[in-house]
Amino acid sequence: MKQYLIPSTGQFYKANMHTHSTVSDGHLTPQEVKELYKTNGYSVVAFTDHNIIKPHSDLNDEDFLTITGVELNTEYLVAQPISFSEMPTYHLNFYSRDPEVTTYPGASLYYIYPAHRDRVDEKEYNSKYIRRYGPDGQNDMIAMMRKEGYLNSYNHPAWSLQSYPDYAGLEGICAVEVFNSTCQCDGYDLDASDHVLQDLLKLGKRVYPVASDDIHNRREACRGWIMVKAPALEYQAFLDAYERGDFYASWGPEIHDLWIEGGVLHVDCSEVQSIAIVTERRFTARRRATEDAPLTSAEFDLKHYFDEVHRGQYDKRAFVRLVLIDQDGNKAMTRGYFADELTLAARGLSED
Repeated sequence: MKQYLIPSTGQFYKANMHTHSTVSDGHLTPQEVKELYKTNGYSVVAFTDHNIIKPHSDLNDEDFLTITGVELNTEYLVAQPISFSEMPTYHLNFYSRDPEVTTYPGASLYYIYPAHRDRVDEKEYNSKYIRRYGPDGQNDMIAMMRKEGYLNSYNHPAWSLQSYPDYAGLEGICAVEVFNSTCQCDGYDLDASDHVLQDLLKLGKRVYPVASDDIHNRREACRGWIMVKAPALEYQAFLDAYERGDFYASWGPEIHDLWIEGGVLHVDCSEVQSIAIVTERRFTARRRATEDAPLTSAEFDLKHYFDEVHRGQYDKRAFVRLVLIDQDGNKAMTRGYFADELTLAARGLSED
């Protein structure tokens, strides 16, 4: 029986989930951001200004949707001052379930850049909550935000000088950036990498890959996105799809269809040079284009892999995901699909 990994119904919506405007340190007004992204085929933009949350529902129309969000930072502070360029930091985006929310747990003027403080209502930023660097402190904040209905993403770990101990203990993370346009433009090539995603998946954390712009100016815009399959261009429908992982990340290739049947994984896509399966173990599979024929589809027989996983009772920590690479070296990435999310029939296994 066929099991779709990206829903067969609904419509794809192109989205940038990391955006800064003149509300904080961006160079473009929210209206200019809308015009830029809508002109370039985007249907959704999440506004995630630094430590300031402002709804932009006035920009919504039948073809364009804004997501209300905020980016929160937590620096590693030590007794002896260190320069900003060597200071590790966490940056997390949070997306509100309520598009008209204007506050968030732990909002404090302390974290708002002095130059931006005249842009907020001080009454809404009077919490004495202190953010704490490290997994425990971030988990506390993530749990607090999730309790209030916020979804999230973990941003640009390379630029943030994050290492394995900084992220291995994180809990409640929905997604991690595998591409950040601003960091790429500034030379942080590891922020176009899936190594943190792979680490978290191998730890059994069911996080999704996100490609985004982190736009502050036009140079950084429209380079990375997620394609979300949702039943309608509506706020809750979009966030529900994001929470389920009904999307893929890309800074180039398109994925048109993705399903598994009888242990064979099928993908249809735009023209690419390579399609690879990545798992939690020392097992990969790859299809490559020929000189005369780029790839637009591929099949991978994974029955033996799924049989080994099932017999070894690894269903909760075994996963498969796809990485597609086009002729310019740009990539698309699916989320990790864990074996226990897939039916036995889809994996080509019997019910016995």
